[in-house]
Amino acid sequence: MSQTIVGGMDRRQLLKVLGLSAAAIGGASTLTACGGLKGSASGTSDVLKIGFVSPQTGPLASFASADNYVVKQVQQALAKGFTAGGSTRQIEIVVKDTQSNSTRATAVTKELITQDQVDIVVGSGTPDTTNPVADQCEASGVPNITTIAPWEAWFHGRSGVSGEGFKYTTLFFFGMQEFADCFTPMWKRMDVSNQNVAALWPDDTDANAFRKGLTPLAEAQGFKMIDGGAFQNGASDYSSQIAKFKAENAELFTCTPIPPDFQTFWKQAAQQDYRPKLATVAKVMLFPSEAEALGKLSNNIATDIWWSPYHPYKSSLDGTTAQQLADGFAEETGNQWTQALGSVYSLFELAVEGFKQASDPKDRDDVADKLRNMNTVGMSGPLDFTKGPEPGIAIQHPVGGQWRKGTKFDWDITIVDNTPNPDVPVGGDLEATNA
Repeated sequence: MSQTIVGGMDRRQLLKVLGLSAAAIGGASTLTACGGLKGSASGTSDVLKIGFVSPQTGPLASFASADNYVVKQVQQALAKGFTAGGSTRQIEIVVKDTQSNSTRATAVTKELITQDQVDIVVGSGTPDTTNPVADQCEASGVPNITTIAPWEAWFHGRSGVSGEGFKYTTLFFFGMQEFADCFTPMWKRMDVSNQNVAALWPDDTDANAFRKGLTPLAEAQGFKMIDGGAFQNGASDYSSQIAKFKAENAELFTCTPIPPDFQTFWKQAAQQDYRPKLATVAKVMLFPSEAEALGKLSNNIATDIWWSPYHPYKSSLDGTTAQQLADGFAEETGNQWTQALGSVYSLFELAVEGFKQASDPKDRDDVADKLRNMNTVGMSGPLDFTKGPEPGIAIQHPVGGQWRKGTKFDWDITIVDNTPNPDVPVGGDLEATNA
């Protein structure tokens, strides 16, 4: 679905107004009625189509705030094309919005495959996106890469068979062991009266993976998980969970709700005088918009940091460093860097590398096989899909960071614990969330 006339302006006028040029975004891109960037509509075999699915609107939209910028950067890096299958290829990127809805994620993925006839589908932003996208690709025999979803929620949530994995679908991110490796060193450094950890876990694929996976890992290190009880996403009253956490004197806290629910809970916790000494949260407080929404209540909330400007990584496409990618995003958009910048960028790096390694980049089986067996280094650092924990999964190692008042922006991340990945420099001391 392409559109060259928008709001009474032809394509050249529109690009001029937006401060873009055809050369700047890969040679022949237009804005589409789908709400994203789309490349040339050429149907020749020299054009390789990448479908990109993410939650650009809805409650998970913070995961996709950098998407259009990344698409533009990738188009620029590949403006001259690249060699795959013995000839020079151009890419076309077709963007689809899930609206933070799993059913729609399935539908738009099907559109990419049957209508847009993409060669590969990439996707990002929690199991609500990654799982339905991957399921549709697996069923259709289309190569797929996804990210920003715990591997257990992606693998077991899709009934993966241990030791076999999937033929067409791959994932890079991390799982419960890596969350434990990130959170427990910070828990151990905090002066608390007991080892009780309050856990705010809803009843969904993501949280159930934490409930089943993080609990035994934490308990093996002497911690006791205080599960507040499963609840439905969108809940508005957390009094029962707060009462339980207070009764157990849980001075450590962790969680995996959707971002709006955490904001509701955290405000109610403050109102009801539940103030854990250290909060180490997952799935939430990953992006600046969430810190801004909570204001002063964001201070020293800790979370898992898998990518930042401080990571010593660079693009496999054009050598852009993590710092340069973050700075460029801030300069062009006026917005603060987000972790998804690096992850989404790497989706396209891997897609291109899969095309390059395949004997025929149009051969879906060949490309899928290359992705399952890929070992490469790029914007997200080293990614080895051959090491597991299951076939077709590459593991990252997040470090601990805390939200603190910033200088250029209202809030910024300070890396406070690099136990899982010493290559990332520490920028400050670990501090209590609530002293």
